[in-house]
Amino acid sequence: MSEFIHIITTTASSDAAERIAGVLVESRLAACVQIVGPIRSIYRWQGQIETAEEWQCWAKSRRDLYDEVEKTIRRLHTYEVPEILAMPIVAGHADYLAWLEKELLSRAI
Repeated sequence: MSEFIHIITTTASSDAAERIAGVLVESRLAACVQIVGPIRSIYRWQGQIETAEEWQCWAKSRRDLYDEVEKTIRRLHTYEVPEILAMPIVAGHADYLAWLEKELLSRAI
């Protein structure tokens, strides 16, 4: 089960989130990307506390595809240092996980 991962990134606009999501799904690097937003982020950047409205992308993928997903997100992202985090999927509905694997099948393990 740990072969599947959730990869999260945040973007400055819904258009940027949709662009990243579309490329990841079209290239079969992610079976699905959910976009959530707007959200409010408060963070420290270059010594200052910043507040920003952002959109989150939650990509469902496989661990072996992470490097390519990260490279793709970095190529499309507008941030100097984008958030790109991967978390293992430790359990899930068997039928959903079978669908996830089927959608990523063209990307050999």
